[in-house]
Amino acid sequence: MRPRPSRFLQLLLVVVIACAVPGVRCSDRRFPHLDRVRELQRREGSSSAEQEAAARGLLARLLPSHSTSFEFRVISTSTELCGGKTCFVINNHPLFDGEGTPEILILGASGVEISAGFHWYLKHYCAAHISWDKTGGAQLSTIPRPGSLPRVPDGGVLIQRPIDWSYYQNAVTSSYSFAWWDWDRWEKEIDWMALQGINLPLAFTGQESIWQRIFERYNISKSDLDDFFGGPAFLAWSRMANMHGWGGPLPQTWLDDQLVLQKKILSRMYSFGMFPVLPAFSGNIPAALKSKFPSAKVTHLGNWFTVDSNPRWCCTYLLDASDPLFVEIGKMFIEEQIREYGRTSHIYNCDTFDENTPPLSDPNYISSLGAATFRGMQSGDNDAIWLMQGWLFTYDPFWEPPQMKALLHSVPVGKMIVLDLYAEVKPVWINSDQLYGVPYIWCMLHNFAADFEMYGVLDALASGPIDARLSDNSTMVGVGMSMEGIEQNPIVYDLMSEMAFHHRQVDLQVWVKTYPTRRYGKPVKGLQDAWWILYRTLYNCTDGKNDKNRDVIVAFPDVEPFVIATPGLHVNTRQMYSTVPSKNYIRKDVSSDAYEHPHLWYDTNAVIHALELFLQHGDEVSDSNTFRYDLVDLTRQVLAKYANDVFLKIIESYKSNNMNQVTILCQHFLSLVNDLDTLLSSHEGFLLGPWLESAKGLARNSEQEIQYEWNARTQITMWFDNTETKASLLRDYANKYWSGLLQDYYGPRAAIYFKHLLLSMENNAPFALKEWRREWISLTNNWQSDRKVFSTTATGDPLNISQSLYTKYLSNADLLGLVEGTGSPWKSASL
Repeated sequence: MRPRPSRFLQLLLVVVIACAVPGVRCSDRRFPHLDRVRELQRREGSSSAEQEAAARGLLARLLPSHSTSFEFRVISTSTELCGGKTCFVINNHPLFDGEGTPEILILGASGVEISAGFHWYLKHYCAAHISWDKTGGAQLSTIPRPGSLPRVPDGGVLIQRPIDWSYYQNAVTSSYSFAWWDWDRWEKEIDWMALQGINLPLAFTGQESIWQRIFERYNISKSDLDDFFGGPAFLAWSRMANMHGWGGPLPQTWLDDQLVLQKKILSRMYSFGMFPVLPAFSGNIPAALKSKFPSAKVTHLGNWFTVDSNPRWCCTYLLDASDPLFVEIGKMFIEEQIREYGRTSHIYNCDTFDENTPPLSDPNYISSLGAATFRGMQSGDNDAIWLMQGWLFTYDPFWEPPQMKALLHSVPVGKMIVLDLYAEVKPVWINSDQLYGVPYIWCMLHNFAADFEMYGVLDALASGPIDARLSDNSTMVGVGMSMEGIEQNPIVYDLMSEMAFHHRQVDLQVWVKTYPTRRYGKPVKGLQDAWWILYRTLYNCTDGKNDKNRDVIVAFPDVEPFVIATPGLHVNTRQMYSTVPSKNYIRKDVSSDAYEHPHLWYDTNAVIHALELFLQHGDEVSDSNTFRYDLVDLTRQVLAKYANDVFLKIIESYKSNNMNQVTILCQHFLSLVNDLDTLLSSHEGFLLGPWLESAKGLARNSEQEIQYEWNARTQITMWFDNTETKASLLRDYANKYWSGLLQDYYGPRAAIYFKHLLLSMENNAPFALKEWRREWISLTNNWQSDRKVFSTTATGDPLNISQSLYTKYLSNADLLGLVEGTGSPWKSASL
């Protein structure tokens, strides 16, 4: 006898029904060029048998115990079931006859649709949960044993996509997250993509090998390319012509190995029926090509974040799209990829102007550049579609309506798809008359540089894509996830991936209530209450600001103490004085020095209460890896904001010339950094070791090991070039809360600053800013080249460690005696 559905599953059914009901308007077929690409995929793509086999392979990897419990079949969108739309259907299997025979039949228009239907069933009928391994992995304990799977309503469950495309990745995700992946890790990611219904992923791996062949035809040598390609951790930016040579040169074995890996990636993506997006030529050329074609129209681009415009790394060369050589190279690049890979999805990414402003603003010039760029693609593939990131329209004020319209209309309508890259916070579609009639994909950017911050805008995700699709004259053709880095904030990606299938706004009151039950495998009222708090605070940011983590621990201020504003203490902003009035040292005007205060958009007391609920009810789900990840992340979030306030209290005490208070608080801050390192070491998702070891794992010899590890260490610390006293302009952009990094680097760096604070007070002298910079930059450069090995396995119990840190820093903060007569620094802040 099958079990009766629980109230929890009844709640889930509300979500399913809401999704299955079509909205007032559905996607139409106003863009025949896109219809043509879908038709080519049906004719040229993987067969139904291959796509069904891909879905079965996913099932065997994810849930091998149930490999005979499901049957998968590819069906045509033209069938009566799908009604001409991309869909999947979940049915009770008509031939089920006890354990060992299929119980659930899933039909889908492709291997992706079948996989998404499989995930939909696990999520909404078995209360299971899928996330990245580093964020806790899959919670599958709620899935009944074979022979006892929950039945779906008679007649089955039909889910039609309201729009066709589900996009994934950002041009820089390949470096911030994928840089060191081998095939095993890529296989897991492609499975994850299929389960989320992603059918339009970028596929950028291995392109340098193709470029090597193309440039060899112009007698460009390997040594010439050594100065062109970036290192393994910086390829995204050398591809976009932001820089050249940094972190290189690329060994030939890297080029060869990455090409082999790309073929495996593409083969698997195609087997699911995905449309992998290949790169196209943007005009980025090696310097040697300019010397071989002196009459070619080439722009020498300006500085992109190097110190002192260092020509060793900056100021790349961009071939003008109007030059005949542009189309020639673009054609060869497309054709060589098709020849090497054996097929194409006919969709290509090109971002010629991403953080590279055109030399002229004349709309006619912009239009000619766009048309020529597209000709480079189309000459190699007559059915080419140009996929372009719309970040330039958000980032660069150059793109006023005339320039924007000129670029978008430079190709036939429907031959370009624009990614509205940051639509959840700064949508372009609203203020551009729906991208001036050009099809676009509503994307969630969410994360910068794969940093760690519990942050989200769930309300915008649950409604934004729906509002855009149903708006007047909508040209929206898909939804997407365009984060710079992955493996963080699983709740955000769990919801956003669902939006590919929802016709109506999601009822977050129901959705959030079911989330912790699915994620942890059992309903716990206290944890449901905690997540409701987190939804209303951390995941309800409405201030419209970019959330780039600038917590003091991971992005330490590189400024004089008086530059840092502290509440309740007046400081003359025109002239900065020493802390000691008798000396009255006049400081330089520091108005040009920047201190970026950490982003804070929520009630910290409420979040502390959520943490208390996690600790009170943690014993009920302490065996859940997903819970352990969330507990570590939440404790980290709370204590990181606490550390920000401790730091401000240090600066306030310095300005007040209270040396004893500064000494005690500095010790307290450094103790907190070490304790946070211990906390992070208790979960695999917060370890430095895997990042470094995976980098070394791709090396073929000891020399490459050193180079790859330097790349990995540099990206997460200094990032780009520096001098002895000038830090990289991108320092700490890719900061990480990783165990090993806090104790080995962030803590020692803070200690240097605190040393100079105390020396300033002891010597009755100004803060030695130049010496501080010299020392911390030296520390960083030494750390970049160090070979210390860090653990790749977690140690310690997260619940016990979190409880201990809560007791030490939060529950009895007033009793710590950190500040005589004023209570704790936490209480002194505006919390």
